[in-house]
Amino acid sequence: MKVITTNKKAFHDFTMVETFEAGINLVGCEVKSIRQGEVNLKDSYATIYNGQLLLKNAYIKPYDKGSYSNVEPRRDRRLLMHKHEIMRLLGKVKEKGYSIVPLKVYLNGSLVKVEIALAKGKQLFDKRDSIAKRDLDRQQQRDVHEALKGRY
Repeated sequence: MKVITTNKKAFHDFTMVETFEAGINLVGCEVKSIRQGEVNLKDSYATIYNGQLLLKNAYIKPYDKGSYSNVEPRRDRRLLMHKHEIMRLLGKVKEKGYSIVPLKVYLNGSLVKVEIALAKGKQLFDKRDSIAKRDLDRQQQRDVHEALKGRY
């Protein structure tokens, strides 16, 4: 598994409840562009429309050597999952506060996969708590490192 890109903003704005692996319906030029790392998941999300899971607002740069086969960079792309998984996600999303966000795009062999998560939005105070906890953990790691460094 080779990770192409991650959506760091999603981890800041949401609390992940459950993650899923989904295939993605792409054209050839998009696959080549993704292999070069020309994809951005910032501000993208997934939605369910007519029983299909769609990835919206994900940016895949048009392939340099593609001509007429290049497509719109921010077009809606279909995510491929089993019907019962999509219906389960639909039931959860109808609850207040749940969203479907893409976390990362990666290659599994020759296939492009997207990891999506059922996520609950964080409030401002939750974000502050997360930042404070992360800073505290870093400081503790530094203290341990300094204590061990002084020993030798």
